[in-house]
Amino acid sequence: MTGLEPFGARLRRVMDERGPLCVGIDPHASLLAEWGLGDTVDGLERFSRTVVEAVADRVAVLKPQSAFFERFGSRGVAVLETTVREAREAGALVVMDAKRGDIGSTMAAYAEAFLHQDAPLFSDALTVSPYLGYGSLSPAVALARESGAGLFVLALTSNPEGGEVQHAVRADGRTVGATVLGHLALENAGEEPLGSFGAVVGATLGDLSSYDLDMGGPILAPGIGAQGATPGDLPAVFGRAVRNVVPNVSRGVLRHGPDAVALRDASERFADEIRAALTSA
Repeated sequence: MTGLEPFGARLRRVMDERGPLCVGIDPHASLLAEWGLGDTVDGLERFSRTVVEAVADRVAVLKPQSAFFERFGSRGVAVLETTVREAREAGALVVMDAKRGDIGSTMAAYAEAFLHQDAPLFSDALTVSPYLGYGSLSPAVALARESGAGLFVLALTSNPEGGEVQHAVRADGRTVGATVLGHLALENAGEEPLGSFGAVVGATLGDLSSYDLDMGGPILAPGIGAQGATPGDLPAVFGRAVRNVVPNVSRGVLRHGPDAVALRDASERFADEIRAALTSA
């Protein structure tokens, strides 16, 4: 397998060209209904194709949430395959939001499903969970390096329940979240202009100055828009690491559908607001 250029380098380039916005593709039942679509495979397909056609040629990243496709079984997964392929063909990088995490051969199989270049669901990066121990991600790390893909590892998530694990203090005095960030810094050591192994850190978390977020890789930052964070919050939350943040907006863009022009305009407004916030940082 001949690997692509490393994900981090490709991400840095497309962020510089298009801005750092990531638009989520989250076709949950209530949003399908808001669009006037049925909670069916046909509705799923129309929703996903509309989003891709509207924004994939102008945003840096699209992030489909696999669960909303998987719930329709094999036909839903087929729609996801098409969504990934058409988004990448339009020039967007695809981060598959699947949050996979397991051990040994099972983790290797998850990696092959999303990170092997010959896989129908091959994506530029995959979200993964390190909470069976960071070392359990080794098969995904290895295949990502081989294929030129990347990972976004759950580190400091925005859900309130996450704190009981991520802020827990280890025997060495470091929190679990800080330990995950430390592992990522080692993965990205020496990589320029950007490492391929990123963290998921919620944009709604407020002051994170006690954490070293500048770990050489990208930071996928959910929470902009419907969850309450704004582009203007990014510099205060992420500090010197803000230049590597990939802010994710889902409902803030998607609620403007099914009109493609309205979707496009919403994504461009968020992209402009994010650029302005980062320029002033």
